[in-house]
Amino acid sequence: MRRLPSPTWAGAVPTLLPPRPVRHPPARTAPSSRRSLATLTTTHRGGAVVEHRDIEVGGIRLHIAEEGEGPLVLLLHGFPECWYSWRHQFAPLAAAGYRVVAPDQRGYARSDRPADVDAYTMLHLVGDVIGLIHALGEEEAVVVGHDWGAPVAWTTAQLRPDVVTAVVGLSVAPTPRGAVPPLRAMDEKFDGRFYWNYFAEPGVADAELGRDPRTTFRTTLWAASGDNPHNDPPSQPLVKPGRGFLSAPAPEKLPPWISEDDIDVFTAEYEGAGFTGGLNWYRNLDRNWELTAAWDHAPIRQPALYVTGDRDLVYRFPGMDQLLPNLTALHPGLREPVVLPGCGHWTQQERPAEVNALLLEFLDSVHG
Repeated sequence: MRRLPSPTWAGAVPTLLPPRPVRHPPARTAPSSRRSLATLTTTHRGGAVVEHRDIEVGGIRLHIAEEGEGPLVLLLHGFPECWYSWRHQFAPLAAAGYRVVAPDQRGYARSDRPADVDAYTMLHLVGDVIGLIHALGEEEAVVVGHDWGAPVAWTTAQLRPDVVTAVVGLSVAPTPRGAVPPLRAMDEKFDGRFYWNYFAEPGVADAELGRDPRTTFRTTLWAASGDNPHNDPPSQPLVKPGRGFLSAPAPEKLPPWISEDDIDVFTAEYEGAGFTGGLNWYRNLDRNWELTAAWDHAPIRQPALYVTGDRDLVYRFPGMDQLLPNLTALHPGLREPVVLPGCGHWTQQERPAEVNALLLEFLDSVHG
């Protein structure tokens, strides 16, 4: 695995690549009406604009944030997040000549939240990605995912290599199907205390996380970050009986990569939405194990990149020490994995400069 050097800067953005020429996108023949549904704009400090709109995909409504023109790059967030988790990626990728689209995935924030738990299987999520690519008027895309977005990206690449030209996963690696369903495996290994099992209990985590969303975001984003000294190295994320997931106290001061204004945005995006939609993804872990059996050991042959941090809790999940050294043998398209020293779980938020540099280098190698 490739380890990037630890950053020695404070408050400045390091330059990891030489100045790059701007990619001039080809002329598009798609009608301009694709932007006619925009309902909200968010302006970057540099003046570039992220446009927001809703798109119907397979019978549900997905909210998307979009910037730029050129080859499509789809950014998939994780839990408990939304499009805003990619705020540092829009401007750099768009300036380099890419069309950047980040949806609120099924069940999250401004997108539809089906009531049926069974509506959140991996096949539904892959269908959303493919449907969104086509609804955007595109035939193919590079798909980038973080946390839960990574398994969706990896699986979409495995199931639809004709559509996904390249794939990137942050935090979560492409993981082989285990011998037993994952919730059962973790329940047996950790006596029911692994956080997946806690999240799978109907209504329990929903109530805890939804009680005070602002505290939920402040606590969760700090607790799983590389700034939390307890993550050097991270321990297994176990929920003690009677304590709940938010047992760690919220920090008095946030780490430098996230501000109180950012917490305000996450809190506002979840207003009225709650956390049940995202938690339903965990409740389908065993169902996904059943549904994806046909693709067990299916290799990823497209160009692929995996980036993680050595203080990411996922980096220390059971079996990761054996999986990571073998990833490139399992997936011929995968580059050598990149490990960011001192980085926690929120990869692209904690280390935007390094992640953006890696993404731009990778994208340019794909699109030449």
